[in-house]
Amino acid sequence: MIKKCLRHFFLEDRSLLDCLFHAVRSVILRMFYNINKSKNFVPGFICVLHTFGRPLEWNPHIHCLISEGGLSDDGSWRTVNHFNYTLLRKPFQTALLNQLKSRLGPSFKKTKALIYRKDKNGFYVYAKPTLSDTDTVIKYISRYLGCPVMALKRIDSYNGEHVTFHYNRHEDNTYVQKTLPDLDFMRLLIQHIPEKNFKMTRYYGLYASPRETAQSLYKAIPKYKHRLLRSFIKWRSNIPLSFGYDPLNCPKCKHEMLLAELYYNQHRVSLEELYEKTMIKAKCRSA
Repeated sequence: MIKKCLRHFFLEDRSLLDCLFHAVRSVILRMFYNINKSKNFVPGFICVLHTFGRPLEWNPHIHCLISEGGLSDDGSWRTVNHFNYTLLRKPFQTALLNQLKSRLGPSFKKTKALIYRKDKNGFYVYAKPTLSDTDTVIKYISRYLGCPVMALKRIDSYNGEHVTFHYNRHEDNTYVQKTLPDLDFMRLLIQHIPEKNFKMTRYYGLYASPRETAQSLYKAIPKYKHRLLRSFIKWRSNIPLSFGYDPLNCPKCKHEMLLAELYYNQHRVSLEELYEKTMIKAKCRSA
């Protein structure tokens, strides 16, 4: 999160929002590079730009979803379970201020020096807990990729002249209700409309070119897992060989069905959990 004294630069010149993306990208790639400089591990990460805070003020910031590991130049995978986000504060501050200095020129020099004096610990970087299961990851991504400036449920009333809405303050989660003239409310909303063709979501590292890295990622998977992966892919063709029928062919209308959920003994079975349990068993056998 950037300081309030910097936010007006991005509002007056929307092209400077690119600097936020570039700063985040450089800091994350540098963090993984420092894990092992000779192998140069590269993660996959998705960055989403939001320009609004909960009260609808102009507050540009980046949400970032990072893979728990990276792929090296020689094709090996390194799992990374912990990121020290406190150590990212100063590098992010430096990267962003340098980006702005290169775009704004000498006129930004005084502002840059002032920020370094006031914020010696760097800019604020907040880290959410690890998203360990598939459903949580999907909900998180969907929330931030498709998040509007304000959900309709936060608008409490409109009397033809004034709009009343509410939000929970970020600092202490206190409930706050606010009433504004309708035109002022519209001005707050309109300022967050992005410029035409501006990309609010960007993919970096392994996610930037998935086709080019797919083969390398496949090679990074231990060989004992390959057979298991292929067996999950070929389950449909294996059932007819053993039982003589196509599990996705409707016995009544003969049309092909789409697998939505799996049930065993009248209980829903998570395909992800089933896969993970199988992988654990395979690890025990190979140990």
